[in-house]
Amino acid sequence: MNRTRLLLSALLVSALAVACEDKKETPKPVASAAPSAKPAFDPSILGALQALPKSADGAVPASADRVNLGKMLYFEARLSKNQDISCNTCHHLDGFGADGEATSEGHKKQRGGRNAPTVLNAALHFRQFWDGRMADVEEQATGPIQNPIEMACTEKLACATLSSMPEYVDAFKKAFPGESDPVTLKNVGIAIGAYERKLLTPARFDKYLGGDKTAMTDTELAGAATFVQTGCTACHLGPAIGGSMYQKAGLVKPWPSDKDQGRFDVTKQESDRMMFKVPSLRNVEKTAPYFHDGSTATLDEAVRIMARHQLGKELKDDEVKSIITFLATLTGSPPADLVVPPTLPKSTAKTPKPDPK
Repeated sequence: MNRTRLLLSALLVSALAVACEDKKETPKPVASAAPSAKPAFDPSILGALQALPKSADGAVPASADRVNLGKMLYFEARLSKNQDISCNTCHHLDGFGADGEATSEGHKKQRGGRNAPTVLNAALHFRQFWDGRMADVEEQATGPIQNPIEMACTEKLACATLSSMPEYVDAFKKAFPGESDPVTLKNVGIAIGAYERKLLTPARFDKYLGGDKTAMTDTELAGAATFVQTGCTACHLGPAIGGSMYQKAGLVKPWPSDKDQGRFDVTKQESDRMMFKVPSLRNVEKTAPYFHDGSTATLDEAVRIMARHQLGKELKDDEVKSIITFLATLTGSPPADLVVPPTLPKSTAKTPKPDPK
């Protein structure tokens, strides 16, 4: 009997052991750590870049009459000697304020040595022309009119032409009330300048800076970071993303051509040799070719040249692409009503004839 009890007890212990073993839970795998979130874009790195202002007024706010007159004069080809070239000829307002040419064709098909930069947002620049020889858009507007290679018109001929049309005489009187003889070349420049100060082009980048965080994609924001981290904002800064300083072409590595000596040709000071006004990058994807001589056809190559000669860097393909992606967010348009060509006064019997010579 004792022997039977011992055998039963042993069998019971064995069965209980097996049962307990079966009830053991299989250890659960340890959860892996969640992937770290992508760091958010830090807007503070854009500190050197600014949104476009709502206006670019000069010393004297422009009246509506001056802006309207300036628009007419901007499109007025009779301000050229052969009456075939206007401001819009070289600065197409339907082409982002440029003409797509390395250098522009002027009177008697002559060409100057420099690229015609866009007129859009130009009123924000601290000086005018590549060499900064004129102070503002009002003064700049009279330069091409009198330049023998560009419009080749004299002050006397320009005033005689405008004075021959009653509609222009009335428009000048409204724009410059109180002046006994308002039809002057200086007032032509003031009126065109008043019009050009309205040609601002707010873009998606400005919406982003204004608080709309959906205005730019993550890829475009990454491009903005690449732009800043590469060093581009050392020169391209402010609301125009440029246009606020001079810089030497070939700051780190000599520029490919030194035929044009830039501001040196104006001042004759050695410190100004190869110095040019830094161009604005607004609408840059639409204003090829690039640089003061229009020597570079694509934005891809322009970005590489800038990095190489101004910063001493050789950018990788993905870095160039990233920067260009950001630059596209700087493309905008001026108010539509400002760029529609106006109806101009008809010539009269007193209007001077075109002179091709």
